Amino acid sequence: MLEYWALREMVGQRLVKMLADHPWFELTAVAASERSSGKTYAEAARWHLEGPIPEVAGKLVVKDLDPSLECDFVFSALDSSVAGKAEEDFARAGYPVVSNSKNHRMDADVPLLIPEVNAAHLDSIRVQQKNRGYDGGFIVTNPNCSTAGLVLILKPLADAFGLEKIFVVTLQAVSGAGYPGVLRWTFSEMLCLSSAVKRKDEAEPQKLLGKWDGSRFIEAGLGISAHCNRVPVSDGHLECVSLRLKKTATLDEVRQALRTFEVSPELASLPTGLKHPIVVQDEEDRPQPRKDVNAGNGWPQLSGRVRECPLLDLKLTLLSHNLVRGAAGAALLNAELLAVRGFLKSRVPAGAQSAEPVAR
Repeated sequence: MLEYWALREMVGQRLVKMLADHPWFELTAVAASERSSGKTYAEAARWHLEGPIPEVAGKLVVKDLDPSLECDFVFSALDSSVAGKAEEDFARAGYPVVSNSKNHRMDADVPLLIPEVNAAHLDSIRVQQKNRGYDGGFIVTNPNCSTAGLVLILKPLADAFGLEKIFVVTLQAVSGAGYPGVLRWTFSEMLCLSSAVKRKDEAEPQKLLGKWDGSRFIEAGLGISAHCNRVPVSDGHLECVSLRLKKTATLDEVRQALRTFEVSPELASLPTGLKHPIVVQDEEDRPQPRKDVNAGNGWPQLSGRVRECPLLDLKLTLLSHNLVRGAAGAALLNAELLAVRGFLKSRVPAGAQSAEPVAR
């Protein structure tokens, strides 16, 4: 387990909590920057989540960011200032790296993964290992938290009707800024996120909804424009989306495509998998963060207010839990899919405490 206590610590803590009672994976090590190394996790972590630190995590001694951990694979919640090299070092040393960091998302041989959307992109792992000389190790990433929610909604519409143009305005919760970001934001600072976030929301869907042709990723070729804003909401990214479809569809057909979107039995059987990951709300004022962000413990992707758009074809509103569906949970779901597909192997010597790579 790999973490870094900086801007990403909210994601790291959420992962620790999710792993505390996970049926497949066991937390066996934590690693961080030098200022935390040598302390127990309970001493090093500034715990911000509800409830106490999980007992199994609190007793672990924080280790250096060195690829010599006794574990089968690592989750990376590293800040981008150190993630790029550290993740490559671990992959080169034979560790599968399941990353929430941005550094390798758009690499030509690294899958940017949402299991319900593009599980076939895992085929690129073998090419990545060959290109980089990795022996057993590799890097898999999940997308930006606002992209994760958007693309899961776009997937059934792309399959049913085709997509041409997308205009999205994101209203992103302050927890997406990490800690101390939650306490640091003033109203003026919340108004607009950096252009880098906008670029992620415009670039990442092209890769996610595109194809892997056996040697490279082919982008989806969509027209996308994004406005990204931070708002005074604790958790939950709300997004207002307008779409132009390739095929004519009624609003009822759009709602039906979203409501009936169903994943494969393989994905539905994962511990955090949902057979129907999209929930359509029919109320005129839903979804909204205060009432809906914790629905289904943050795992379902919520959508509603499907209406005609006077400029494009239709518009809708979506809500996702940015720390579950959009970050820590996204990485966990990626790891579960990697496990059932045989990408996670035991690399800890017999007799040592280890995470169980595959169960069931």
